[in-house]
Amino acid sequence: MERHFPGFTITRLTSNVDLEKSFGPVYARGLMRKGQSAYAVIGVNEKETQAAIDAALTFGILWMDVCRQKPHVSQNRRDMGHPGAMLVEGLHLFLPQGSSALVRERMANLNQAAAKWSLFELDERQDALIEMDCSDRGNVATRLVHATNEAAALERFGDSVARIRAILPNCEVVVFSPAEIAFRWRGLEFARARMGADAATFRSKQEIVFGVGPEERVLEDRNWAFFLELLTALRDTRHPYGPRQHPLFRMHAERWLESLVVADVSVVDERLQSQTLYSQVPAFSASDRAMIDVLTTTREGRLAVVELKADEDIHLPLQGLDYWARVEWHYARGEFPRFGYFPGRELATAAPLLFLVAPALHVHPATDTLLRYIAPEIEWEFVGIDERWREGVKVVFRKRSETCFRRRDAEARRILAS
Repeated sequence: MERHFPGFTITRLTSNVDLEKSFGPVYARGLMRKGQSAYAVIGVNEKETQAAIDAALTFGILWMDVCRQKPHVSQNRRDMGHPGAMLVEGLHLFLPQGSSALVRERMANLNQAAAKWSLFELDERQDALIEMDCSDRGNVATRLVHATNEAAALERFGDSVARIRAILPNCEVVVFSPAEIAFRWRGLEFARARMGADAATFRSKQEIVFGVGPEERVLEDRNWAFFLELLTALRDTRHPYGPRQHPLFRMHAERWLESLVVADVSVVDERLQSQTLYSQVPAFSASDRAMIDVLTTTREGRLAVVELKADEDIHLPLQGLDYWARVEWHYARGEFPRFGYFPGRELATAAPLLFLVAPALHVHPATDTLLRYIAPEIEWEFVGIDERWREGVKVVFRKRSETCFRRRDAEARRILAS
């Protein structure tokens, strides 16, 4: 840093734990200063996991915000009267070589007027520092998978579906591919039907495998009674008033919430439609395989990304931003109709909407800070829902981006005028 930023003074770097501000020992953080200009700095080394590297931007934003709250730090250049005052202009983020693709995409969608964002890759072996270009929003390394013909897949597995729904009539059936479907009870997967090959004849045949978690076994006559016991346990425990300490009740809470939203996405926002809706949409980016919780449209045909969290998660804003960026990139290139999504539906020209949904008492304290730094042209809404969402999703509060608020206000005025 001293070689790359001549004239800057680097204050003490630290990796001390500060749980009050959500900082752990993974990230080295500090401040570099030149006169009255300063930058927050944060870095992670190549020995850490890719997940820790991808999360660095979240903690970098929070660290920059902390630096801006320190004494003698001014919020703008017009308020620099104190002799020791300084302006924290932005963030310098340092990541290992070849690991910054996901962070670069997220950084491109931050508010460029709120801070100067700089991303560097460090080759620790060669002691070389390279600045990455985050300005090109079109350079997103992502690909979309083709939508599966769900009607054809359900027809192919009709016997398997009928067999299981005879026992558990209201279970959810999720199509993964033309050759595989899953069965879930309030979001918890308990069985799959898939096409396999007969070991004797090599002909294609259907088989059902069942189990919760990593356990999986092929459904046969000899274990049919055990399968019935599993389904009975699911029905008796995994319901809104079930035993809260039971493992089957507690498992995959986020998927349970997703199943309720998928059944009626208008509970999140009255503009959203459930007629054509996709859940767990794979969106690949660099080495990351993301699953978008819910992708749907408004009544006017505008795409909407819905990201759900059942528990407190500091990464919800930037994870939602990441998924929004992937959807916007594919939408701008006309790939959704070409890949079989929203057949017969004309999509609106406006950029996608972003909805972030979490229980009101499980919103991370850092969420508001992170939302402030999202690019202003991105229309987002944060939707806080009642803690008793298993009984039915009910919205208790909303927060909107300024752009979204202005658009909703204009729509309301237009309706009143007409």
